[in-house]
Order: sequence, then C-alpha cells, then structure tokens
Amino acid sequence: MAPKSKSPARRRNAAPKSQRKSKASSGTPADAFVWEANPGKLHPVHHIARLPLPLLKGIDSARDTLIENTRRFADGLPANNALLWGARGMGKSSLVKAIHGAVNEGRKASARLVLIEIHREDIATLPLLLRRLRNEKRQFLLFCDDLSFDKDDTSYKSLKAALEGGIEGRPENVLFYATSNRRHLLAREMVENERSTAISPSEAVEEKISLSDRFGLWLGFHNCGQDEYLAMVEGYAAHFSLKLSKEELHKKALAWSMARGARSGRVAWQFTQDLAGELGQKLV
Repeated sequence: MAPKSKSPARRRNAAPKSQRKSKASSGTPADAFVWEANPGKLHPVHHIARLPLPLLKGIDSARDTLIENTRRFADGLPANNALLWGARGMGKSSLVKAIHGAVNEGRKASARLVLIEIHREDIATLPLLLRRLRNEKRQFLLFCDDLSFDKDDTSYKSLKAALEGGIEGRPENVLFYATSNRRHLLAREMVENERSTAISPSEAVEEKISLSDRFGLWLGFHNCGQDEYLAMVEGYAAHFSLKLSKEELHKKALAWSMARGARSGRVAWQFTQDLAGELGQKLV
C-alpha cells in the first residue's frame, strides 16, 4: 500500500522551516542560521563561534548603543539597521555575535532573537529571504560580515530596496546589521574615480553612497592604543585562567604585537591562542 500523503490542511499548519525542531538541537529550535542562496535554504547553526560580551574591550560606546538597539528590536519595538565600520580586527563581527547571545539570555525559546548570516556574494537574493521571513512569528537579525561593493557591482541595489524604499518595505520582524572596513561601503579610489570621470560628478556616486544612509546607526571602530590592547590581553588571560605574571604577560603581548605590526582585538586573541598553546592549556 502506498504511504499516505499529507493533506493540504496539514501542510498549511506545518511550522515554518526556520522554526522546525532539528534532531541536533535536542528539541530546541535553533537561534542561528546561515542563508544558503542556492538552493534557497536556511542551514541551522547550533553552536555559534563567539566570545562573551565582557571580553570585548575598548569598544564600550559602540557596545552600549548596539545592545540597546538590539534589545528593543528583540522586544518588538522600533530599532535601526546598523553599520559597524572601521579598522580591521577591532571586534565588529565579534560584537554582533556577542550581543546576540547576551540579548537572548533568560528569554523563552519563542522570544529568542534569531541570527541569520547572509554572505556578501548572496546579497542579491536578500529580497527572497525577506519574503520568507515576513510572516514568521520570531524576530530575525540578519548579519552580513565584511560588506563592500566594487565598481561594476550592482547587487547593492537589492540591499537598498530591501532596507528602505522598496514597495514591500523591510518586514517589521527583520533587522539588518553589517560590518565593513569602508564607511560608505565603497573603496575611496572608486568614489574619487567616478567623481572625476562623470558628467555630473555629484550625482555619479550619490546613488551608491546613499546606501549607507539606509543604516540608522553608524558605529565607528578605530585602531586601539597600547593600554587598550593590553587590557584585551589581560581580559582573555583572566577569563581562560592562563597562568602567567602580569609583567611577563605584557612583555610577551607587546613582543607579539610588534612582530605583527599592529594592535587590535584580533591580534590580542591570536596572541592568547598562541600563549595558551605554549602553556599547554585549552581555551575552554
């Protein structure tokens, strides 16, 4: 006998894919997904690679602003799309992931904020993703890391329409956070080149630069000084119980940063990993 097919009523009442329980989650809906544009599926992520929020040093102002904005959104209140821009390795993407975890602490499963990562190369499919999420009951934070656009790239138009200005508008249950090394999401030389060669220079780049205006929050991240760098290292060492005197820790950390030719949160974390390996300790 052929197996019975699901009735139309049962199919209509089935839970949306983004909320269905998976076996790997032990009965708990996932709080994070990666958007796979081809074939247009949300892949659940049950363990997010992130650091605890208190470990992110030297970005207090951006942290306070972004966590308040995120909490409002998670509570169903109005909130702004956010662009985190600036120096490499200063914790832009780490902050987004850490805040997602902090905001979800103590919340019931149905009230937990869902983080969805969309890759830069899949931005053109953003309207499709938004249509899938529009009628969902949960709140969704879309996150794109290292977002920028080259000269002949037209996918930024999909993002502009999705954020603000499209006929459908951004769904009320969706917010968009992006990180970039570029304040206007364009390379400086690209902006200057279009201004110098266009018939109407001011209008030539206005359309592309206006994309950043779709973000209500602009949060800048700048290179850190020595004191901030050492504070990051000390925070990691204390959190992971790395057994080393403060004097020796500073000496090694400064030597590491000089060899790298930079001081940043990323450099501090890379030093911490190297130190833990040297000491024979695991970072758990």
